[in-house]
Amino acid sequence: MLIFLALVYIYPFLISIAGSFKTDSEATQNPLGLIPETITFAAYEQLFANSPFALWAGNTVFVTVCVTIGRVLFDSMAGYALSRLKFRGRTVIFVLFIGILSVPGVVLLIPRFLILNEVGLYNTYGGMIIPLLSTAAGVFIMKQFFDSIPESIEEAARIDGAGNFRRFWSVVLPMATPALVTIFILSFQGSWNELGHFIVSRQSQDLNTLTVGVAQLVSGTLGAGNQFPLQLAAAVLMSIPVAVLFFVFQRRIMNTTAGAEKG
Repeated sequence: MLIFLALVYIYPFLISIAGSFKTDSEATQNPLGLIPETITFAAYEQLFANSPFALWAGNTVFVTVCVTIGRVLFDSMAGYALSRLKFRGRTVIFVLFIGILSVPGVVLLIPRFLILNEVGLYNTYGGMIIPLLSTAAGVFIMKQFFDSIPESIEEAARIDGAGNFRRFWSVVLPMATPALVTIFILSFQGSWNELGHFIVSRQSQDLNTLTVGVAQLVSGTLGAGNQFPLQLAAAVLMSIPVAVLFFVFQRRIMNTTAGAEKG
């Protein structure tokens, strides 16, 4: 059963790789074949020659790095505050965070556009980055992880006069490495693959990301024909960084629960 499920998930990706090396006619006649009759790099050559793929990639890398750093920092700080700091309304705030998780992201796109337009951030890097700097899911993950760490661990630092931020930064945060790695992976993957927010937060072609650019390729903006190889080539290149990142850190992600229990 596991082998069958693995094939179900892997097969479409294999089709993408094989299709990107096919001719346009072969991709149309035999779209599910895994071995191209004629291997060609025409789709990749056309992708770099006739589209601003490098610009899309540069914008995506810049936005993804900023969003990932912001989420790791702000989600961990908010999670620590909800876990350790005693203040009025803490339970209400946490319940609101949980409530946000039940709201479909697409529902918030139009209000987000209106806010960005009102504050002057529409069609800017700031408008693309700032709304993504923290997520309710990330705060929830960090809060739950910090709850699993005994407060007694911070007693020595508290006796030495360390403040809340010093205890968070020097004592608790290093112990939360498994959760931080998880947030890092999820943030990188989420911001790299984000589409809806980038559609409503920008209009300039110079601010296009890979997801927006590939979506334009799917609509057939570079010429006639179905352009299956071109679209698949863009999709393959776009998926490589996320795939590499996941395989590098997959063991750390799987050890998140174990790390929490150990803490």
